[in-house]
Amino acid sequence: MMRVPFETLVHQFEQVLQSRGMHEEDAKLCSHLVAETSAEGVYTHGANRFAFMVRMIDDGLIDVRAKPELTASFGALERWDGKQGVGNLNAYASTKRAIELAKQYTIGCVALAHTNHWMRPGTYGLMAAEADCIGMLWTNTLPLMPAWGGVDAKVGNNPLVLCIPCKDGPVLVDAAMSLFSYGKLETYAREGRSLPVPGGYDSEGNLTTDAGKILASKRPLPIGFWKGTSLALALDLIVSVLSGGNTTRQLGLMGKETSVSQLFMAISLSSLPDRDRIEAEIHASLEDIQKSEAADAGVSVRFPGQMRRKIKEENLREGIPIDESVWQEILNL
Repeated sequence: MMRVPFETLVHQFEQVLQSRGMHEEDAKLCSHLVAETSAEGVYTHGANRFAFMVRMIDDGLIDVRAKPELTASFGALERWDGKQGVGNLNAYASTKRAIELAKQYTIGCVALAHTNHWMRPGTYGLMAAEADCIGMLWTNTLPLMPAWGGVDAKVGNNPLVLCIPCKDGPVLVDAAMSLFSYGKLETYAREGRSLPVPGGYDSEGNLTTDAGKILASKRPLPIGFWKGTSLALALDLIVSVLSGGNTTRQLGLMGKETSVSQLFMAISLSSLPDRDRIEAEIHASLEDIQKSEAADAGVSVRFPGQMRRKIKEENLREGIPIDESVWQEILNL
């Protein structure tokens, strides 16, 4: 593992993206979003996933010049077409629009069709929190998990983000519907490490901590067992209905994770008359959580997202941790 300065990472990303025809300003924003993801410690969906995005550009699955277009408006709900554009740029624009709608209607919702992998979804939840909004967003994916009781992949792992603003720092839940995200499985497999707990089945149907075998079988364990696959299905159907876009089933027929459907919802807390009471109760709840008796000595109980700022400060000071093989792959682009 090596450390790369944040500015070096951003510059390298910009060079690669501009060499693929992306406008300079778009390349700057896209690069900053990817680098910031790694800076905040979400390495699986930052630099580790950059080469994947570039391969999709090279394969013609991402149009670096495309911009999302409004296709229908229903007051606080709007439908947009991502035009096969860059996933994190489409998501950034959709979140901004959802926040604008929330400031007008208290609740704002953008349903986005025909877009691409959004990289780290928690980024957009944090955008909402910075605007004093609750952020709720999710995406569908290729079929990546069997329905409960099945063997062949039929449902996506459909990541869901819930983000709540608070003076203690945003509460950020960013979770795939599989116990380990595919990005996390890929990291464990690349580094040759075993998962801390069984994360899925091998091709013979045995529970395993071998990430490579789980990737090969496409049988990761869902969160909450049958509840996880049920939630994944519901998220898929809701997002495709609201956006008018593809379902996981349709993505499976296409065979490539492109033209996915996503939803971005913002709820403006500053529009509510009891904003101060809300803030006080959120703070009290987080304080109560942190007073929990720890199950293991020396380990404190934290709320989701609490370590984000500390990790970012350390990485900006000392450099972004990145696997040497990943960095070389990025340089080769």
